[in-house]
Amino acid sequence: MTVIVISGTGTEIGKTVVTAAVAAVATAAGRSVAVLKPAQTGIGPDERGDADEVVRLSGAHASAELGRFPEPLAPGTAARRAGLVPVGPGEVAEAARKLAEDHDLVLVEGAGGLLVRFDEEGGTLADAAALLGAPVLVVAPAGLGTLNSTTLTAEALRARGIQQLGVVVGSWPAAPDLAARCNLADLPEAAGAPLLGAVPEGSGALDPVEFRAAAGGWLGPELGGAWDAEAFTEAHAAPLPVG
Repeated sequence: MTVIVISGTGTEIGKTVVTAAVAAVATAAGRSVAVLKPAQTGIGPDERGDADEVVRLSGAHASAELGRFPEPLAPGTAARRAGLVPVGPGEVAEAARKLAEDHDLVLVEGAGGLLVRFDEEGGTLADAAALLGAPVLVVAPAGLGTLNSTTLTAEALRARGIQQLGVVVGSWPAAPDLAARCNLADLPEAAGAPLLGAVPEGSGALDPVEFRAAAGGWLGPELGGAWDAEAFTEAHAAPLPVG
């Protein structure tokens, strides 16, 4: 795969750290990796964006950002309120293709969920993935409510004929509750796609050297790692109720 689109089922669920883990594993394998953030919202002009953070953690070779808008809102809304030109799916696809000319792997990290509006025409990350013919890796939270949002995301991908690579849990808790434990077994069924990893909470705070060394243990073989979904799910299985 030359381009992978990475989408969350929502916001603040570990999408950037998962992107960094995928980039770290690919970089360690000798691949040239570029990270594309179509629309960065909620930060100022001199602050580090998500794509820059992925490069810092992973050692990826390049990052690109197509638009930056100061308010922490959906890209289309943030662009409108700032009086700035929004980023459309066509621009995203064009930028990803250009990066793919010089890199072995391009990771396109979305903003929020799959169908968040990029522009006034209603363009979305899903539209960009369709233009690219690229598969989508879905990042989901571990806890209660994730099955519904994961199912809706998967249905939206299928309706558009877009391949879903699988699901990665963006922030696996140090002390998982009952819902998180049960969701490990239920997420693949909800997504209609395999569980491809679980990134421990707090991983983004690791030193980059530690992050890169550990990343392969968080992702399954399909993403270049050594994480075993069956063994992980079994190890964290919720005990059955007594009586």
